[in-house]
Amino acid sequence: MPLDLHLTISELIDARSFSSMWYWIALAAFWSMLSHYIVGVPFDLVQRAQRRDDPETWRDLNRLSQIQARRYVSFSARAGLLATAVGGFLITALFLLGFFYWIELCQALFFLVFPFCLLTLLSQRTAQEILDKRPEGPELVAGLKRHRLCTQLVGIVSIFFTAFWGIWQTMSVGVLGN
Repeated sequence: MPLDLHLTISELIDARSFSSMWYWIALAAFWSMLSHYIVGVPFDLVQRAQRRDDPETWRDLNRLSQIQARRYVSFSARAGLLATAVGGFLITALFLLGFFYWIELCQALFFLVFPFCLLTLLSQRTAQEILDKRPEGPELVAGLKRHRLCTQLVGIVSIFFTAFWGIWQTMSVGVLGN
């Protein structure tokens, strides 16, 4: 009985990420969350403001987008250099460990972290535009929708390459027995 429990737990927490159901669930949840919160603004608020002609909803959208944009730009001003250095080190370490030493967990994490870093740069740019131009109403909605579309495109490309690499990894391990 203890051996079965140990085997079950080790299969549940498997370092071979691409063959794990949990990795793909986490990947889907990760991209779902990233495409729902546009620069910290929930997309359902953007849709609600666009559908209703309610001045209060538009005010909420305008205020929240300004608050979140200030948060992003403020974080960048305070810790941008440190975050860039740590992020660069993390991406490089994951890349080297994953693709030169063939550690599958590092490959899987690289496929999560690298596109996230790209989206962070995109979010920084969008936040700076919101603070500089101070768009309101339909102009703000158009900018947030454009950002969401870019997020979804990065997500689609990332999921495609992750799935392609994951299938290749799983098939090569299964066929070659590595």
